[in-house]
Amino acid sequence: MTNRSVEHASFTIERRFKATPEQVFRAFSVPAAKERWFVKADGWPIAEYSHDFRVGGREGGRFSQDGKTIYYNDTVYLDIVENIRIISAYTMTENDRKISASVATVDIRPDGDGTRIVFTEQVAFLDGLDKLEYRRQGWEELIGALAKEVGETAAAA
Repeated sequence: MTNRSVEHASFTIERRFKATPEQVFRAFSVPAAKERWFVKADGWPIAEYSHDFRVGGREGGRFSQDGKTIYYNDTVYLDIVENIRIISAYTMTENDRKISASVATVDIRPDGDGTRIVFTEQVAFLDGLDKLEYRRQGWEELIGALAKEVGETAAAA
């Protein structure tokens, strides 16, 4: 059995997009769009995925790259302000072992004729089963996929 522990961390990723705040918000709120960049971007087989984008709504998915290690994401939306912000809480599970619990904020800010995204995650990594660098890298890749979804490449802030 793994030793029980918790490690707290947080990180922020900022990107500027040429897309409007409305276009960026739609990439999060429209189920088909979110599925393209958030679920299918890495090419892993999808065992299940659901998306109920509303305050109190849930998003969840079960995925595996190799058929042996199965990840489960369980998200609840805490606050949504159209075209401005999205706040959610989520847990990640690996093979039925909870590996983290997080609060994530997507701040969508007009920036000239485009949009600045500020993604902040506050996370508790559980029992040494996940690491900050893995989570940050995963979100860097997801934000890159988001950039493609809105028709561009992301430039660092």
